[in-house]
Amino acid sequence: MKHITDIFFDLDHTLWDFEKNSALAFEKVLKKHKITVELEVFLKHYVPLNFKYWELYRHDKITQDQLRYGRLKDTFDILNYETSDELIDLISVEYIHYLPEFNYLFDGALEILDYLNAKYNLHIITNGFQEVQAGKMTNSGIDMYFKTITNSEMAGVKKPNPKIFEFALLKANVQKQNSIMIGDCLDADVNGALNFGMDAIHFNENNKEIPNHIKQVNHLIELKNHL
Repeated sequence: MKHITDIFFDLDHTLWDFEKNSALAFEKVLKKHKITVELEVFLKHYVPLNFKYWELYRHDKITQDQLRYGRLKDTFDILNYETSDELIDLISVEYIHYLPEFNYLFDGALEILDYLNAKYNLHIITNGFQEVQAGKMTNSGIDMYFKTITNSEMAGVKKPNPKIFEFALLKANVQKQNSIMIGDCLDADVNGALNFGMDAIHFNENNKEIPNHIKQVNHLIELKNHL
């Protein structure tokens, strides 16, 4: 890895513990609106639905508004909980508002960022919404580590589209052969980077079975074995 000068990280599910922070944001919003559904029951249905909607959004099959509304509407429908479109829209807005207030990072995130920051230029490439991602990074105290931040709104495309990686490299003024992508999503982060011609490491926290040719770590500190 001596040729690597720049490291590009995904944010959600890679450094920023999205599921833990999301649960806390929903706990606050559901309580505020007196939604009489147990948080654990709500999340049991919401989490896989959110994953499905994000996959559609990533491949430009739905809009941002359809993502934000649909994942909540489908969850309440499955729970047979009667609500209105107006309340769903309000919950959606408030969830996005409260989300950056909760800023748990994955174990080892700060330690590995300190370690890598001394050796490499660090960057972010995220499909997350620009209005939210900046708050997450500032409030969790990791914004100072990154020289550039690229999101799908400024690039005009989302990972795994090669154009977002090209946009990020131009912004960072670095060549793909000197760069590496680290992220949790095999499709968007890893295969997206590899298909673009850029090296990648999969953050495989749940130790899922993946193809043998893909480099992986199960804990962020294990990046020291590669970089």
